[in-house]
Amino acid sequence: MARGIKDKVAILGMGCSKFGERWDKEADDLMVEAFEEALKDAGIEKNQIDAAWFSTAIEEQHVGKSGTPLAVALRLPQIAVTRVENYCASGTDAFRGAVYAVASGAVDIALALGVEKLKDTGYGGLPQRGRGVLNSQWWANASAPGNFAQLAAAYRAKHGVSKEDLKRAIAHISVKSHDNGSRNPKAHLQNKVTMEQVLEAPLVAEPLGLFDCCGVSDGSACAIVTTPEIARSLGKTDIISVKALQLSVSNGVEAQHNSWDGSYFATARVASKKAYQEAGVVNPREEIDLIEVHDCFSVTELVTMEDLFISPEGRAIYDVMDGFYDHDGKLPCQIDGGLKCFGHPIGASGMRMIYEMYLQLQGKAGPRQRAKAPRLGLTHNLGGFPHQNVCSISIVGRYGE
Repeated sequence: MARGIKDKVAILGMGCSKFGERWDKEADDLMVEAFEEALKDAGIEKNQIDAAWFSTAIEEQHVGKSGTPLAVALRLPQIAVTRVENYCASGTDAFRGAVYAVASGAVDIALALGVEKLKDTGYGGLPQRGRGVLNSQWWANASAPGNFAQLAAAYRAKHGVSKEDLKRAIAHISVKSHDNGSRNPKAHLQNKVTMEQVLEAPLVAEPLGLFDCCGVSDGSACAIVTTPEIARSLGKTDIISVKALQLSVSNGVEAQHNSWDGSYFATARVASKKAYQEAGVVNPREEIDLIEVHDCFSVTELVTMEDLFISPEGRAIYDVMDGFYDHDGKLPCQIDGGLKCFGHPIGASGMRMIYEMYLQLQGKAGPRQRAKAPRLGLTHNLGGFPHQNVCSISIVGRYGE
């Protein structure tokens, strides 16, 4: 019977490049930037790495296919490199591959690295790419803001929330993200905004305004993982380990059957339940200390608080407005600025979330450090649309606790 991976794998080192419009750098440069930080943090030589997992989502626009771009950029010693693509959840899935390889005993030390370099396209959102023959037929007029605006409408209808109350709640989320990003020197956006600015901003897809939509960034993030025993032998004392990793993928029911009402993410509920079971978490609202979620749009963050079973169903709007998820609240969400302000280089975003947890758990997050270092952190990485998506959940924490 499967027992999960709790405490079987330790994070030996992590690194993250500066996110933003990195016009002066190639994707290779960003990979090296993140990798050098991780390697120094891990305290090893790169020839000690046994295998690597490499995540990009829209590789046609920068590095190209296969694992060779990673091997060439880092001059890896001709080890196995597996390229991973799973929509915007690609980063966490690459991490999952490296963690599973160590947990299985197949390798001693593994690397996971994600990168995306899309600003050179000059396009404000995600550049179009091949979607497959069938998807191209029925996604012909689909847009990400439009799809997530429908999520907002369905949530309002189900829970009887007024248009004005929902608008103020998602505006609070956007203000919070900018405030948190202002304390993060690696963030793409480091400017604070006011509630008035957010509420009066041009609409993109009602109720989502300009500040409710995350942009696209250039950036890279990576992790080096091993067993707790090897980590100790390398002199590590404050060990951060993986408590759970779960992935859930839509099977078509949301898109093709009216049993789904459009007001929540079915995959997030499945993946989070499994992750809590794997990590031994019974009451996430009380036991999880810090969360990073996939805030591609501010309403996504709000709805996800319920899908993670932290806010009761229909009550996330009140937790948000009460400051429960603020930097100084009971359970901070997006303490580094999130996708909205840290940035969203697609293949790296999931790894970036784990990077923030890793820093916070060790008390090394600088000006944004939580006063009391957290014990357990959760990340939520989502790719696709509300009706068809990939959801990945990770839980990390101090080893043995």
